[in-house]
Amino acid sequence: MASFLPRVTFPSQLSLPRSYFLGHHAAGLSKMKTMLSSIDLIIECRDYRVPLTSRNPLFEQSLAGRERLVIYTKRDLGSKDRASDRRREEIIRAWHAPHPILFTDHKSKKNIKTVLNFAIDHAASRYSLLGSRILVVGMPNVGKSSLLNALRMAGVNKAKAAYTGAQPGVTRKIASGVKIVEKDEEKGTESVYLVDTPGVFVPFVPNAEAMMKLALVGSVKDTIIAPVTLCDYLLFHINKQQGGETWYKEYCKPTNDVVEFLEAVSRKSGRLGKGGVPDLDASALWIIQRWRQGHLGTFVLDEVEEDGLEKKMREEIGLSLSQARKQAKDAQRARGKARQAEAA
Repeated sequence: MASFLPRVTFPSQLSLPRSYFLGHHAAGLSKMKTMLSSIDLIIECRDYRVPLTSRNPLFEQSLAGRERLVIYTKRDLGSKDRASDRRREEIIRAWHAPHPILFTDHKSKKNIKTVLNFAIDHAASRYSLLGSRILVVGMPNVGKSSLLNALRMAGVNKAKAAYTGAQPGVTRKIASGVKIVEKDEEKGTESVYLVDTPGVFVPFVPNAEAMMKLALVGSVKDTIIAPVTLCDYLLFHINKQQGGETWYKEYCKPTNDVVEFLEAVSRKSGRLGKGGVPDLDASALWIIQRWRQGHLGTFVLDEVEEDGLEKKMREEIGLSLSQARKQAKDAQRARGKARQAEAA
């Protein structure tokens, strides 16, 4: 029997949408700008699985002038603390040097304590009668609210103050400050407050592959990209991992064919439609959710290279908000013309 060979490239997806910049994203960003004078520190959350793709240049432009701590969230979904994982983290730290960064799993008490201590030390170095206020920003569904809730529990032993969900858009308005550290009169330190914000998407995604990555990690709603297409992209990445084809062996033999894979998943999991026909969309969404929960491998989607951040920043140059809107309209017109041509 011939050994399995995974695909080395993924088919181009020219018809995919390349924007998800919604009204509450723009409103939230505008509100954040007006708050900067009362903010002592900005914590920017990025998804560990897409350390480059979850970087939003709008934050660089709009929230400049305040000290920032970048936290790569959901580390548990992208790392098993292997040698390759540690090397990746060394490269990411080098991107930000000399500024500190943190990698977190919000379920890890040790990780949350590290973030809490950073906030306490930062507040102690900048005395304020009103206490320290920290603004938490990031792309949709990168774990901002989960981080806030974990810090609140660790700092003041109180239940969650922010709603969380599997889909983006749960937080739509900027909340009032949530206390995560009590005032300590003996030490002479003031309270620390965390301000949760709605996720802000990039105004225009540079390419279709970046859009699929953001969709896979849940930064856009599952209705934006066809589930089978998204699952096909996930299958492509799983097969690229060492031993990845064994992660789904309970459903299917190693394959590059997403339909073959999903038909097998449908039958094995009972996701069948009328007459026993496999429900491919339901099976695709279920598989994607399984991966998001860490049940189908632990890996990152971005290529992390020493010059990766520099390449990403060059890619962003010139993509101002007005240009992004123009490109989004051009792409929409091109898709419309393509559909008309197909119908003719």
